[in-house]
Amino acid sequence: QVQLVESGGGLVQAGDSLRLSCAASGRTFSDYAMGWFRQAPGKEREFVATINRGGGRTAYADSVKGRFTISRDNAKNTMYLQMNSLKPEDTAVYYCAADYLGLLPMVSREYDFWGQGTQVTVSS
Repeated sequence: QVQLVESGGGLVQAGDSLRLSCAASGRTFSDYAMGWFRQAPGKEREFVATINRGGGRTAYADSVKGRFTISRDNAKNTMYLQMNSLKPEDTAVYYCAADYLGLLPMVSREYDFWGQGTQVTVSS
């Protein structure tokens, strides 16, 4: 069992930056590929970014490529999402997720554990 807790969400203006954190506990963090997903009101949950267990490989949704950066610190059991040049369409609840022994999972059903989410609101 892995417990995931997101933090760092908030209300910002278009063009601003935010950094989300996902703190993990309960199992060996480096055994898990990690990912960020988001869900806007009335929409399905969508993939944002993923990072492999060692942190050396990443993948992004086209909508955030070049603006968002995913990273992890296995010594601190924490994953991050640096979000720059935020747009109103980035407004959503952001979830972190863990996939045991995964590679670079980009589909939600591949993940085993989920956090409770943190709200990001970008005003125009």
